[in-house]
Amino acid sequence: MARVSLLLASFVSLAVASPAFKTFIAQETIPSAPEGFANLGPAAADAVINLRMALPSKDAAGLHAALLDVSDPKSANYGKHLSKDEIHSVFFLAPTADAVSTVQDSWLSSKGLVGKVSAGTGDWLSVSVNVSTANELLSAKYETFQHIEPGKTYNRAPSYSLPSEVASLIDHIHPTVVFNSPLSLGPVLSAPGLVADATPSSCATTITPACLQSLYNIPKTKVTAAAGNSIAVAGFIDQYANSADLKSFLTKFRTDMSSSTTFTLQTLDGGSNPQSASQAGVEADLDVQYTIGVATGVPVSFVSVGDNWQDGDLEGFLDIVNFLSDEDDIPPVMTTSYGENESDMTKTLAFKLCDAYAAFGARGVSAIFTSGDGGVSGAQSVSCSKYKPTFPSGCPFLTSVGSVHGISPETASTFSSGGFSNYWGIPDYQADAAAAFLTAQGTKNSGLFNASGRGFPDVAAQGENVQIVSGGTTGGVDGTSCAAPIFASVIALINNDLIASGQSPLGFLNPWLYANADALNDVTAGSNPGCSKSGFAAVSGWDPVTGLGTPDYNKLRAAAGL
Repeated sequence: MARVSLLLASFVSLAVASPAFKTFIAQETIPSAPEGFANLGPAAADAVINLRMALPSKDAAGLHAALLDVSDPKSANYGKHLSKDEIHSVFFLAPTADAVSTVQDSWLSSKGLVGKVSAGTGDWLSVSVNVSTANELLSAKYETFQHIEPGKTYNRAPSYSLPSEVASLIDHIHPTVVFNSPLSLGPVLSAPGLVADATPSSCATTITPACLQSLYNIPKTKVTAAAGNSIAVAGFIDQYANSADLKSFLTKFRTDMSSSTTFTLQTLDGGSNPQSASQAGVEADLDVQYTIGVATGVPVSFVSVGDNWQDGDLEGFLDIVNFLSDEDDIPPVMTTSYGENESDMTKTLAFKLCDAYAAFGARGVSAIFTSGDGGVSGAQSVSCSKYKPTFPSGCPFLTSVGSVHGISPETASTFSSGGFSNYWGIPDYQADAAAAFLTAQGTKNSGLFNASGRGFPDVAAQGENVQIVSGGTTGGVDGTSCAAPIFASVIALINNDLIASGQSPLGFLNPWLYANADALNDVTAGSNPGCSKSGFAAVSGWDPVTGLGTPDYNKLRAAAGL
C-alpha cells in the first residue's frame, strides 16, 4: 500500500544548540525491523528526512460523536453532514494553541527550524532536516533499512525521544518506528478468460459487469449524473489507469455504453498518469473499469498520488483524504484497494489516520476500503501464531469490503481478510451483530483474536476471476481489490438518486448498513483460513469473512428511502 507526504518545508540547517529542551522522554520503540527488512547500518548524516509531527487534536471525541450523529438513521441530524469550515475550524481535529506554539515557536525555532503547518485542520507539522539534525532533535539513531523484495531503502529510527516540554504535545513523528511495506495488495492479471455473457454457468466462474448487474440487481441504464455526485478512485505506488485499456474494456464488456466514456484525473504529491501500455497498472485499471463499468453514468475521478517523499510511503492515505476534504465539492464516495497489517502501525499513528477518515465521513463521504487478501493472517498470507487484523479496516469510521465467489450460493473467498481489531473496540453500531457471531462461534478460535475488538469486513462483493483489460491483455483477477470498487459503485448509484431528489448522500455507511442488514445478501458458506488455522466461518448474519453480505441494489435503494 502506498502513502506519500502532504506538505514539506524546505531544508533549514541546524542553528547553534539552545540550552533548553535537554531532558528527553522516551516515546516509541520497536525491538527490530519487521520481517522483510534488512538493516544496512547507520543512515548517512547528510541524508534529508522529511519529519511529520502529529499534534493532538482539540476534540477528536467530539468529531466521532458528530460523525455518528449525522450517520445514524435514528438521529434527528441524520444526513446533516458538516461543512468544510466546521471540520477545519477550531473544533474537532484542530490542534491546541499550546501545542502549536510550544512545538513550533519554542522547540523547532530553538533549533533554527521552521515547521510547515498542514492544510485544513492544521494538526500536522512538517520539516525537512538531515539525519544528523534528526538524531539530535529526537535523541535517536537513524539507520537505513532495505525492503528485501523490491529493494527500496528507508531511513528509520527504531526508537526516539522528545524533550519533556513537548512530549505530551506530539502524538507521533514519522518516519521513526513505523515500517510500511511498499507493496500493493492489488491483484495479479491471470491467464485470459474472457466471457462476455452473463449466463448462469459463466458467472459462476467468471465475473463481468453483466454478471454483477444480474447478481446484485444493478441497473445498466445510464443515469444522469446529479450535480456533485462522483466516485474518487485512489491510486498509489505508480499504478496508472490506462485510457486505451478502459476503451477496450467497455468495447468488450459494456457494448451498451459509449467506449469513449472516461475518467478525470487529479494528482497530488507529484502524481501522474502516463499512458504507455507497459505502464498500465492492474490495480488502477481494475478500479477504474469497475467503477465506470458498473456505476453507469456516475463521474469517476482517478486520484494519482505521487511519490514525492524520501523516507517511506505512509502518508498517501492521509494526503489523499486531506486533499479531497479541502475541495468544496467533495466526492461522496472514495474507493481504495490498498492496506496493510494493523500491527505494522503504531496505535497512536493508526488513531490519527482513523480520525482523518472520521472527518472525511462527517463531510458526507463513504470511505470504502478493501479488507485484504491474507485470510486471518492479515493483508497478505504470512506465517503467524495469532490472527492478524488489517489496517485501515479496523478503523470504525470506514466501510471494509471482503470477497466472495460463485453464485449458487455465493461463497466466501478463502483469501478474504477479516477479523477483529487489536486497536479499536466494537463500535455501538456493530455491537449486536458482533455479539451474535461470537455467541454462535463459542470457543472456536479462542485465544487467536481480540473478541472485544471492532470486527471487519462490513460487507462483501465478488472478488474472483473478475475480467479486466490491462496493458492490452484481457484476463481475470482475484482479490478484495475487486470487491471494493464494485460495492462503491452500488453506493454511488444510490447517491445519485438521493442527490437528484434534493437529499444528502449516504455518507459514512456503517450505522445505516447494520440497521438494514436484510438489504444485503447474507453469505453463509466458506471461510478465511490462515496462520495454519481454519479461520472464521461465514455464517448467518454478520461474520468476519463476508460482513453483512453482498449488495442488493433494489433493497439498499429502498432502505435509503427511495
